[in-house]
Amino acid sequence: MKNKNDKPSSQNLPWSALKSLLDDESKVVREGLEKFLLNNPKEGLTFLLSLGKGEDRYLAKRAQNMIEKLGWIDGAGDFLLFIRSLRYELETGWFLLDRSIYPDLETSTYSFFLDKLADRCRELMLQPSSPRMTCEVINRVLFHEYGFRGARQNFENPQNSFLHQVLDRREGLPITLCCVYILIARRIGFELDPIGTPGRFMVGCFAEKHPFYIDCWAGGRFLELEQMEDKLGVLPDEESGANLLPVTVADTLSRACRNLCRHYAQAEDEANSRLFLSFVQEFEKVHQEASNA
Repeated sequence: MKNKNDKPSSQNLPWSALKSLLDDESKVVREGLEKFLLNNPKEGLTFLLSLGKGEDRYLAKRAQNMIEKLGWIDGAGDFLLFIRSLRYELETGWFLLDRSIYPDLETSTYSFFLDKLADRCRELMLQPSSPRMTCEVINRVLFHEYGFRGARQNFENPQNSFLHQVLDRREGLPITLCCVYILIARRIGFELDPIGTPGRFMVGCFAEKHPFYIDCWAGGRFLELEQMEDKLGVLPDEESGANLLPVTVADTLSRACRNLCRHYAQAEDEANSRLFLSFVQEFEKVHQEASNA
């Protein structure tokens, strides 16, 4: 006989019905939802995290806000779960990286700021717009109107590798500036790719017959394929020409973790240096396991 005080199993909980309650403005409904989730913490956190990775950005932000309100924050643990999930998305992943050090970070504030930058780009765009014209608009908004720049005076500062710090301070490393550039482009429906060239991270555009590259460290300077080949000292038919092709989200975030490992080591913060080294090793482990599967 079932005891009336027994908790329902996770299979019987009305998770799909809870989606519509996340944006309910009723205080009674909100309090009831919070109580329900707190009574089912394991399933509740899994449910909210799944919404946070969904395509509905508004619902994802609501789910993230609920996680923060309930205090279900384990920054380093959440980033490790992200690495192991193999479900990689650049913006989600980088904000999770940030929260490994800043667990109370309100990420929706920064997502909305990226929305604002994208909205300004839409205002300036003329139709029809070529890929280069679109990038020129992003350059104007990002580097001229909002003053984003490379962190030349204090390059080794770990703050240059955290996306929310770069958005606050409007300066960062090549890799973080490229991330901002790509996230703005995606918001206006324009796909750009991360290019992990040795020494300096860049953005690649493959929407034309011949690709071109954007050097965010140099304020959005355009580089043609031939210029990139000269810069790297490679020929198109050489194996090393792969440096001119897009890298994955995992590669991008792993490189950011390597940077942080080095920067914290130089700052004699061994604990955080080891933390980011562990993330790099986890990326490598997961990649190896996936390759052997």
